Amino acid sequence: MEAVRKWVQVLWLFLVNGFWGFPLTRNIYQGPLKVICSPGLNCYSCPASTTYCPLGSLQQLLLGIRFSLETGSFYIGTFVVGSMGLLGATFGRFICGWGCPFGLFQELLHKIPSRKFTVPKKLNWCKFAFLVLFVVLLPLFVVDEFGLGQPWFCKYVCPAGTLEAGIPMLILQPDLKSTLGWLYVNKIVIMIAFIVWSVVSSRPFCRTTCPLGAFYSLFNKHRLIKLKLNEENCTKCGACHKVCPMEINFNETPDSGECISCMKCMTKACTYGAISVEVAGYSLLDEILLKRKKQHNPI
Repeated sequence: MEAVRKWVQVLWLFLVNGFWGFPLTRNIYQGPLKVICSPGLNCYSCPASTTYCPLGSLQQLLLGIRFSLETGSFYIGTFVVGSMGLLGATFGRFICGWGCPFGLFQELLHKIPSRKFTVPKKLNWCKFAFLVLFVVLLPLFVVDEFGLGQPWFCKYVCPAGTLEAGIPMLILQPDLKSTLGWLYVNKIVIMIAFIVWSVVSSRPFCRTTCPLGAFYSLFNKHRLIKLKLNEENCTKCGACHKVCPMEINFNETPDSGECISCMKCMTKACTYGAISVEVAGYSLLDEILLKRKKQHNPI
């Protein structure tokens, strides 16, 4: 299953970054696919990107609300918010584990041999602060004389944007070097910090900083597709604790907002059938176990 997940992650990487004509155009893709919402974190300004980033679009919506109201253009962004809500309600953080390019990048970095460290659980709450402050409040309330805000998270923090767009666009358009300043240096430092952290800790950006992960985690308990704990089969052996990349004790907190549904606990650890995938309340594993019971105890 882990091999399947990796192939799905790679597939999503190429699906949302499928414009390979950028070496010739030396610019970002602006075609009709750009109206599609990428489920995971994927920078709009990446030259290969064929989709838009949900976080970037939400910030663009919020930073322009005052200007829209003042000019009589009532853009309420139902498409952006609706896309994010639909993805969250259906998959929750399943997307983080299966469809986020930057999540895949962190996982590959973590495979580099080194001493490994845990991420303090208190830092998990920081991503909600980034969601509220950098994605919502600052773009909405810190505006210029024209009533326009800024995409604060994309502009000042996002390491995925630096990796996917900042560096490639500088290579494609060398003239941009003349515009570089402290802001670019700040983004490079943040990106390097997360790259190093990802080598020694599992998915640190996802766990401590990603606003999109914070948003999706709000749906984790009631999402359509999720992992289910079958308490009757659980022996509390703790095997699931050791393989979780998010350092969750799944048998203790099966509805944790940190769970990315990578299924390592189900396929690599649990041998008692205590963990299954549930789709809209239906668990295939429950049906299999029921059939087995009927075969062993026919009426």
